[in-house]
Amino acid sequence: MRRVKLTISGKVNGVFFRAFIKDKASELNLKGYTKNTEDKKVEILVEGHDIMIKRLIEFCRIGPKDAKVENIQIDEQVYKNEFNTFRVK
Repeated sequence: MRRVKLTISGKVNGVFFRAFIKDKASELNLKGYTKNTEDKKVEILVEGHDIMIKRLIEFCRIGPKDAKVENIQIDEQVYKNEFNTFRVK
């Protein structure tokens, strides 16, 4: 099991990026949350199986239709089994 914090920059606000990620994370049985940051990025804190997190990162690279992802910062964290669902904050 793995836990990562992703910070997505680019055109990611106002394009349903968080809803897109919530849907994909739920499909992949991942737990955690996504939220907008004050500096107009999207933060994702996610826990689950490594292969499913890798798939989610690939979805993040693409994003929803009107998004333009410029960068994804990936920060590995200690797995905590902290979440029961995946939600938008």
